[in-house]
Amino acid sequence: MTSPVSSYVVDGVATLTMDRPDALNALDVAMKNALRDALATVAADPGVRAVVLTGSGRAFSVGQDLREHAANLETRPLESVWATVAEHFTPIATTVATMPKPVIAAVNGIAAGAGASIAFACDFRIVAESAAFNLAFTGIGLSADTGASWTLPRLVGRARALELLIMPRSIRADEARTLGLATDVVPAAELGAAAAALARRLADGPTLAYAAVKEAVTFASTHGMGESLAFEGELMARTGATDDHRNAVASFLAKAPPVFTGR
Repeated sequence: MTSPVSSYVVDGVATLTMDRPDALNALDVAMKNALRDALATVAADPGVRAVVLTGSGRAFSVGQDLREHAANLETRPLESVWATVAEHFTPIATTVATMPKPVIAAVNGIAAGAGASIAFACDFRIVAESAAFNLAFTGIGLSADTGASWTLPRLVGRARALELLIMPRSIRADEARTLGLATDVVPAAELGAAAAALARRLADGPTLAYAAVKEAVTFASTHGMGESLAFEGELMARTGATDDHRNAVASFLAKAPPVFTGR
């Protein structure tokens, strides 16, 4: 049986593609299992230095498969229905946000509900001009999951996050860039190349330093300045002990481009 998430690694860059185009990459159980597991695999793979996450067809992902969800509401206990948050949506968001390597969302089309939340958990979002985001949760009487309540205020501020969550609407690519939801906006035909170029740049860079920066920013979001400064010191000592740092300093003094190996 073909997996609903395709995955391949080339020269240190992993590309994961949500692949249910006829369903706009809606997240049914099979897709959620496959995406959770594929993300965990690339996160743990030392040969992967950067990750691109995208969708096939016209959508990045429209979020939870509502046809499957409606059937589950009729046939399964509510505790079983909502176990998917802890079993799927939470680990997906956590792995994307915390893996020790940069993650790029190549947003090829609509990203709605959990699909938008997954994109917001990524470190970078390259967005096609034809794409859009929609925090659709309250439109079907739900709150928010997959980390949207945590990531969105940090991207756009509390007031705007509340607006977008309570009164969801389509946020086109240009507005997404203005709000800070898009790292870059490119023509749809150039999306793959733009995401690949960014992934290549990151994979060739100091990935141990990138991982430490992700840790530092996440830590600082929930701690005071003093604690954050102390944690910065720990991370500087860690990254300062790497071969990457020593080689980069030597390359700088020799006026040569550095080569980073992740050691």
